[in-house]
Amino acid sequence: MTDHSFAFYGFAFFGIILARYFILAGGTHLLLYGTFSQATVTDEEPLLESSNKLAPPWKSIRRDIKLSVISSVVFALAAAAIVTAYELGITRLYSDVYEYPLWYLGVSYAIAIVLQDTYFYFLHRLFHHPLLFRWWHQGHHRSKQPTPWTSFAFDPPEAIVQSLFLVAIVFVIPLHFITVIAILITMTVWAVVNHLGLERLPVNFPHHWCSRWFTGPAHHAIHHHQYTLHYGLYFTFWDRQLGTQSPQYDREFIDR
Repeated sequence: MTDHSFAFYGFAFFGIILARYFILAGGTHLLLYGTFSQATVTDEEPLLESSNKLAPPWKSIRRDIKLSVISSVVFALAAAAIVTAYELGITRLYSDVYEYPLWYLGVSYAIAIVLQDTYFYFLHRLFHHPLLFRWWHQGHHRSKQPTPWTSFAFDPPEAIVQSLFLVAIVFVIPLHFITVIAILITMTVWAVVNHLGLERLPVNFPHHWCSRWFTGPAHHAIHHHQYTLHYGLYFTFWDRQLGTQSPQYDREFIDR
């Protein structure tokens, strides 16, 4: 790997992260709602149940994009810090795929995902505490109808604390760069999927055995309506174990 300055990595990662966001969130939005000129509404009135097939207000989308751009800056700085630390030889990242057995790629990925889900669950609950919510997490919940654009719309303090997970884990667990990329792809895709919106999906989409163990648009949609439920990122494990799983979710999306 060619050594570059921290600033170079910061700008490069910012461009990559922002492009990834616009491609995935924008592309998914176009698939779900059609073109912006035909699918968006121009006010902030709550969407009634009878009109929930309308696209979300442009003001909400614009606000989510603004927060996501700020979050992209934070994530880019974190990525630049990781690469710079790797070049200094102080992380446990490795580039030789044969430095560990090949099966370790999958194992290390699974360990990182489970740890990240645990980190996110307790962090997410903490952010919903009345003393922190307004400053740390309210931005993500301002949109009355979350969309793929909401997937990375975080207040700066939340973005910073979320980014600390990957910054920290590369100092603790040996991870190949392929594994880190796989984790980042999983984070991005899962965040977009969780904010798809049920009204735009097939009726039977959430009703699958996977819904019992993994989060998804049905699971996360309940969180955006009831802040005291469904804090998980990838899995429903902690919600079930700690009483933050909605019985309604099981009845409507699993036990059918």
